Amino acid sequence: MGTLRADEISNIIRERIEQYNREVKIVNTGTVLQVGDGIARIYGLDEVMAGELVEFEEGTVGIALNLESKNVGVVLMGDGLKIKERSSVKATGRIAQIPVSEAYLGRVINALALPIDGRGPIPASESR
Repeated sequence: MGTLRADEISNIIRERIEQYNREVKIVNTGTVLQVGDGIARIYGLDEVMAGELVEFEEGTVGIALNLESKNVGVVLMGDGLKIKERSSVKATGRIAQIPVSEAYLGRVINALALPIDGRGPIPASESR
């Protein structure tokens, strides 16, 4: 087994410090208090905006609509069958929008503007 000199150790430590990623990501998260009838009550989304999209840990998306002091009412944009009490929710920072373009004419989409008619993706140039 080889030995390291003090200057080699010092260089290794310097390289590691230079490569260290100091990026801090702040995420607004909450906890499901109650879910039923297409509505979830969330505790802890203190910075969420009205109309903001939120994402549940199992992938369902919702829209924050009822902002109260103790909890937030979220309308589920899916069946929500896998959402359980005490599961995690995170705010996305995006207000609900829908893509627009002439390509949407005659197409069938779901509530999240995803095509469900089997004809592939729909190109869109902007959102509103």
